[in-house]
Amino acid sequence: MFNLTRMALTLGAMTLPVIIGSTEEALKSVPDTYREASLGLGATKWQTIYRIVLPSALPGILTGAILGISRAAGETAPIMFTAAVFYTPDLPSSVFNEIMALPYHIYVLATAGTNIEATRHLQYGTALVLIALVLGMNLIAIIWRSRLRRKMQ
Repeated sequence: MFNLTRMALTLGAMTLPVIIGSTEEALKSVPDTYREASLGLGATKWQTIYRIVLPSALPGILTGAILGISRAAGETAPIMFTAAVFYTPDLPSSVFNEIMALPYHIYVLATAGTNIEATRHLQYGTALVLIALVLGMNLIAIIWRSRLRRKMQ
């Protein structure tokens, strides 16, 4: 019943180290002179963090977050062992319903039955949708990051 919740927690636990590491590196990459100048002009530490450090580090944080999410989108093993169902003829109607994720759908199509050639077009279509989703998410992140960088300069 709680398969989708388990899958979300599993993928979140896998993605979290990537996001934490990239956030830490993005925050370290903000020059100390920015912090010193802000504090020298009379800003509090909180104002310095909120108005100087975070906006400067935001493009790096977003890049790490999108990379982590894109990686999670293509993961098959945690989905297969936590939330996937072999076949679902209908769309999920609740957050607690079992799902058939795209990577697992490709696996099922490629290994099910003796006449795999008959489902080859479905395999390629599913793979194309998965690739388009990942590329689309990355494209949106790149555009968003470049707008933030332009706004900062």
